[in-house]
Amino acid sequence: MPVPTNDATYDEVIKGGTVIDGTGAPARIADIGIRDGKIVVIGEVDGDATIVTDATGRMVMPGVIDAHTHYDAQLLWDPGASPSANHGVTTVIAGNCGFTLAPLRPTKEEAEYLQEMMSRVEGMPLPALKTIDWNWETFEQYLNQFENRISVNAGWMAGHCAIRRYVMGPESVGGEATPEQIDAMVAELRKAIEVGALGWSFTTSGSHSDGDGQPVPSRWASKEEMIAMATEVGKHEGTSLEGIVPGCLDRFADDEIELLATLSAAAKRVMNWNVLTIDSREPDRVGRQVEAYDRAKELGGRVVALTMPVLVPMNMNFATFCGIWLLPTWEETLRCEIPERIKRLQDPEIRAKLLAASKSEEAGVYRRIADWEDYVIGDTFSPENAGLSNRTVSDIAAERGTEPFDTLLDIVIADELQTVLWPAPKDKDPESWRMRVEAWNDERIMIGGSDAGAHLDRMCGATFPTRFLGDMINGRKLVPVERAVQLITQKPAQLFGLVDRGTLVEGSNADIVVFDPATIGSENAHMVADLPGGCSRLTADSYGIERVLVNGEAVIVNGQPTGATPGTVLKSGKDTYTVLP
Repeated sequence: MPVPTNDATYDEVIKGGTVIDGTGAPARIADIGIRDGKIVVIGEVDGDATIVTDATGRMVMPGVIDAHTHYDAQLLWDPGASPSANHGVTTVIAGNCGFTLAPLRPTKEEAEYLQEMMSRVEGMPLPALKTIDWNWETFEQYLNQFENRISVNAGWMAGHCAIRRYVMGPESVGGEATPEQIDAMVAELRKAIEVGALGWSFTTSGSHSDGDGQPVPSRWASKEEMIAMATEVGKHEGTSLEGIVPGCLDRFADDEIELLATLSAAAKRVMNWNVLTIDSREPDRVGRQVEAYDRAKELGGRVVALTMPVLVPMNMNFATFCGIWLLPTWEETLRCEIPERIKRLQDPEIRAKLLAASKSEEAGVYRRIADWEDYVIGDTFSPENAGLSNRTVSDIAAERGTEPFDTLLDIVIADELQTVLWPAPKDKDPESWRMRVEAWNDERIMIGGSDAGAHLDRMCGATFPTRFLGDMINGRKLVPVERAVQLITQKPAQLFGLVDRGTLVEGSNADIVVFDPATIGSENAHMVADLPGGCSRLTADSYGIERVLVNGEAVIVNGQPTGATPGTVLKSGKDTYTVLP
């Protein structure tokens, strides 16, 4: 525990911990002396400190860098970035997938458009979004909302959707831009980067629709528009690209590989995409997806896949938008009002069509969520479903003598579609884990993709650092702890060119995590009603996280937030350096 002393040679000294510096080098016992937000000594520290932390028997590592989050809205009501900070994350990158909250025309209608779009595509509760004071217009005014007000370091990409909507208004949905409108979009992107945006993000994914069910603005962009935006990124220091195309969720088409590679080459900047799913049942998927890297290299670019090092379950229900909407033809039924939806789900002919569509080749990667017999029933809400929670559909079907899919639909109909459903992942076999280790060591692939801050009632990817470390130290032990730490600290820092972050070296920013290797891990995700507007979300506390420092100040002590807000708004060219392909 920290012990105050009278002298202040150092602001804090972390004594006697096992230091894992993030470079992959062997762990060593050392002290760390911190002053003015920086690491000034690693070794044997002489002199007194305001705070002395005894780290005997503990591991000391750099703060985790989460390369793919959607904290764009949550940080406005939750400066602590929970639960990410609780799990050792000290830096987050937001503004991904083409979605940011700025620039924004200062009208009620335009704010409502972004609110409804973010609610649909990223699962941010609409009542919570409406509690925000949407009082900014420019990207700079948006970033100013976070200065000296956040617990973690945070950087933002400039999202194509907001820029296109700002320039074209309602016309941003429905057609291509004129040359003049493209010029205006490039100018807005330039303004955003000049005030600190870390680059540009976009989406062409068919899963991304706005609140009206229409393709989001960036999905209407021509290739020429996208190349113009990417080219502008390459004119600025410390920038990168992030993009989503339909094949990110399964396999790239040839033209998608060419698009990603062309945009990276046009910018002469690294691009990352989300998310590479690794499953031994689809053994050729990884090889196909990393062809984007290979093609980009030929053109002078670099396209890196993000992949998660843990399995992140995502719950489903038949009442609100979730993954099952993306199964072929399912939206036709699920968009109906609840009474009509129930009527359709009771129809044997429609049931048969839905089941067939969920198993079809056209379903692609979404076939992963169509193993209906393996679903685990979560919360239930009717007397008919009493006692079914935590049981599998297959067990219930066997008991009732009914088919699994029919059994599942009967259960959700009894709850008026409110039943919480948990798909059981099948990609947890030894071969899938062997493939994951191979991917972690591939230069074309990087760990990331938590989506923290998004899909708040569906999943909780923010816990990946403690779950990963716990698995590598006390579980599967697939890679040494030094390598595990490097993969979630130095490697993402290098991707974005973060200055003096991602490693524990003298002179670097004091983003530090102290944890107990014997207990490191995470709670199971559970619902809590702690969002504005009376909304709920999934969250989970950590195990073993004893101290998290951001720029030398403690934001987590013994797993609990301190309320301190030492986080930096990361700005391109100032807090980042240029990483050439």
